[in-house]
Amino acid sequence: MCEHIRLSADRQHLLFSANTGSDPDDPDRRHAAMVSVNHPDMRVLTPGTGLEWTPLLTGDGKTLVFFSATAQRPPLPAVMPLDNGRPQLLCAERIPADFPQDLLVTPRAVTFKAADGVLVHADLFEPPTEGGRVTGVEGKRPARVGDARLTGEGRRPAIIYVHGGPPRQMLLGWHYSDYYSNAYACNQYLTSLGFVVLSVNYRLGIGYGYDFHRPPHAGAAGAAEYKDIKAAGEWLRRQPFVDSTRIGIYGGSYGGYLTALALARDSRLFAAGVDFHGVHDWLSQSSLEATFKDKYEKAPDYQLALKTAWLSSPVSSVDTWKSPVLIIQGDDDRNVHVGQSIDLVNRLEKKGVPYESKMIVDDTHHWMNFSNAVTVYGAAADFFVRKFLKR
Repeated sequence: MCEHIRLSADRQHLLFSANTGSDPDDPDRRHAAMVSVNHPDMRVLTPGTGLEWTPLLTGDGKTLVFFSATAQRPPLPAVMPLDNGRPQLLCAERIPADFPQDLLVTPRAVTFKAADGVLVHADLFEPPTEGGRVTGVEGKRPARVGDARLTGEGRRPAIIYVHGGPPRQMLLGWHYSDYYSNAYACNQYLTSLGFVVLSVNYRLGIGYGYDFHRPPHAGAAGAAEYKDIKAAGEWLRRQPFVDSTRIGIYGGSYGGYLTALALARDSRLFAAGVDFHGVHDWLSQSSLEATFKDKYEKAPDYQLALKTAWLSSPVSSVDTWKSPVLIIQGDDDRNVHVGQSIDLVNRLEKKGVPYESKMIVDDTHHWMNFSNAVTVYGAAADFFVRKFLKR
């Protein structure tokens, strides 16, 4: 996967971010890479377990500049001599002194198969155990142990995170997108509270090839990607460190859609969820019905398409929705009409499904006001604490 592609000043090289390298987990990272415009000589310039993106060469072609992050350290600009150099971080003083880097865990890549055989990728965040250290952090003081209540033989509640897009990919560290950097922070925060967190990279996402990115029968054409989300819940349920009765799910935008679909179709598996500005009715969101309703000529499978879109929508399965949900949306959302959340709330209320709702005034789909991002992720964490930890 190549992103952030730029031409060097001398027009001899392309600089870009890529999820490749010598480490087996590099498909879930980003590294700075370079290739000549006239030779197949691509090389990864910043190998290792960190993440680097948006690389550029200085005008003299001697120095690489890029953004750098790790699982613990948030993004900082960096410079590095192109030939055999070591990265030098800039602006490190901008990270607050009380920022808890030494308490953040290192997520690990896991895979499992969906019911139809598709290999699903995910990033697993595990709370440190009593007396242990944060996974993957060398030379740091012992981590504070999360205070989630355990059941049985040390089983913890678990939360699935579902990204939006859907052409996105969550990574094994701080993200290059501000929206998903906030989501990564929330995953770390939930982990610090004692939750196991599984961030799922489902089909339709990027980073795992064309077939994974463009699967058949996805979205309004059949919601095939939901198989990956259900497989994630079932994978967690099989883990000896997870309490199978306390598996939650949350996500925003397309992740909100899949969160709602999970709660509607499989409340026995997903015990609670938080839905940020999700799509709940494909017929109204896609304009599939309104666009062709009054046209004389329609595709021969038009009625089938309408039926499929409806059955791919969470609102079609409200009758089997039992799990409590928190629904959050900004009233100035330009991507998903706020009526999607209002309609879902009305349907849930008629069915007696337990729900909470939170409207963010004067903000959009992307939480343009940072304090609102803090508010909504804090509300999500608080919801799971109340539902799963009973406090």
